[in-house]
Amino acid sequence: MTAPLWALADIRTSNVDKKSRDGEPAVRLVNYTDVYYNQTISSDMTLMEATASSDHIARFGVQVNDIIITKDSESPDDIGVPSLVIDASDDMVCAYHLSLLRPDPKHGNARYLYWVLESDLAKRHWFTTSFGVTRYAILSGTIARLGVPYYDFPTQKRIADYLDRETGEIDAMLAKMDELTETLEARRVSAIQRATQLDPDGQRWSTVPTAHLFGSIGSGTTPKDPSHYTESADGVPWVTTSELRETLITETTKRVTPGAIAAVSSLRVHPAGSILIAMYGATIGRLGTLGVDATMNQACCAFSDPQGVDMRFFYYTLWGQRDDIILLAVGGGQPNISQTMLRRWRVPCPPLDEQRRIADHLDEVTGKIDQMLAKTAELKALLIERRAALITDVVTGKKQVS
Repeated sequence: MTAPLWALADIRTSNVDKKSRDGEPAVRLVNYTDVYYNQTISSDMTLMEATASSDHIARFGVQVNDIIITKDSESPDDIGVPSLVIDASDDMVCAYHLSLLRPDPKHGNARYLYWVLESDLAKRHWFTTSFGVTRYAILSGTIARLGVPYYDFPTQKRIADYLDRETGEIDAMLAKMDELTETLEARRVSAIQRATQLDPDGQRWSTVPTAHLFGSIGSGTTPKDPSHYTESADGVPWVTTSELRETLITETTKRVTPGAIAAVSSLRVHPAGSILIAMYGATIGRLGTLGVDATMNQACCAFSDPQGVDMRFFYYTLWGQRDDIILLAVGGGQPNISQTMLRRWRVPCPPLDEQRRIADHLDEVTGKIDQMLAKTAELKALLIERRAALITDVVTGKKQVS
């Protein structure tokens, strides 16, 4: 037996912005990233300060046992990520790009509903009912119609207790994998920073602005007309920040038509070998290298047409400096790196033959670390797969629990 989510919870899609206005009460906003990166929300979290109207506070004020989900994403398979409120204060308010679900205590156990929203049952629903071109979203009606396996209260509680316990053990193993990953990544960054910043005698290389090393530095654009996108192999790959995964980019989720490139003056094709950096959003500072000629969206900035710089050396240099670059990002709710800042950013510039020698050395050093990272990621993926299957099997009744 299933019941629509609307019968078990009050669903409220937030429209609270991140601005502060005179005369409005001060609040702390639960934002998209607070939900996306945390399984639980609590009052001791560092939250963005803003203001909100009394009506917004009354409707979107956060309470214990509320469930908050993300309602849009760049990918249709990454929507509806839930977080359970385990502790709240009177000044906490749910911000936009999120939906607040308030379980009816007469019909729905909050922890049970959280696990339903974590299951593949919910994820498949969001994937098949979301809409969009460059960004995908789920409407309130879509959320309301999610079919929830309905059990009596003792069974809901038993399922929630079981999943809390069993996933807790898996999460502990995942945490150890994350710790190992952080250690390996720190070792990788340290090796890169030392090699790209210091000469063989331990002295720092002289630096120059990136604008002196590239004939082209610029961001992309997002075509607004749906007809500009195509699934045809003849289309030109269109890169978004979701494709920036520290690897060579050869395939993209979307392509744009040659006609779009001709019609949209700011939509230029960047040559293979260009280095891309994400300028804002959850992936700010993430890097990638084009393995094919491609266009890109406005959140990506490309370094093309190198002049006296080895691209591998420059990539390693950006990798080693990106934390410093991100620290200089400006903006409140969504910090961003400007093109002007990237053009003025100074990077080490040893002789070209020395750059190539350093890049060769780092290829060898980081290659070994990357092998260990890959094995760790493989084990983590298996644990995540096991966790997802367990949640779905228990929620749908395929696996009985006592």
